[in-house]
Amino acid sequence: MKKKIPNPKFQIPNTLQIPNSRHWKLKIENWKFLAEPGFTLIELLVVIAVLAFLSALLLPNFVSTRQRGRDVQRKSDLKQIQSALELYKLDQSPLIYPSSMPVSLCGKCWTSGGSGATCPSGNVYIRKFPCDPKALTTPTPYVYARDSGDSLKYTLSSCLENPADSDRDQTSVCGTDASYTVAEP
Repeated sequence: MKKKIPNPKFQIPNTLQIPNSRHWKLKIENWKFLAEPGFTLIELLVVIAVLAFLSALLLPNFVSTRQRGRDVQRKSDLKQIQSALELYKLDQSPLIYPSSMPVSLCGKCWTSGGSGATCPSGNVYIRKFPCDPKALTTPTPYVYARDSGDSLKYTLSSCLENPADSDRDQTSVCGTDASYTVAEP
């Protein structure tokens, strides 16, 4: 019969005497003990380095995604403004687009009776004029220009944050930034 060699670090007794008790004994069965619980400093530093590396790779993608999302919102805003301009034109006799856009319509209602925080009386062109998604407190950065020779032609432009946008204009109205332009339908 082979003799068991005890583990010098830790030895599990068959019974355990509960302190301050002479009569009660606790039998220990299937009790496992980890000799060295926890992580070493090197392991923790490696994990932190890997997480930092992954976040450095992914962070620019999230920034780019936000820019593309705001650009999509700007394009949608231009379509809404274009619809409002069509309603304005249909309200006029003879048919004509406005010579210029009313100043600081951001977040306001635009009607045949004017513009305001609440809709003035008259035909409603747009209930809440769209604002730039990046700076909601600044006036609308959308550029409207009616053709000087033809009152039934206009362009409506917005500057885009993503210069690689597939819908950008060939020649930008925003200087070095990309732009997106819609015209009368």
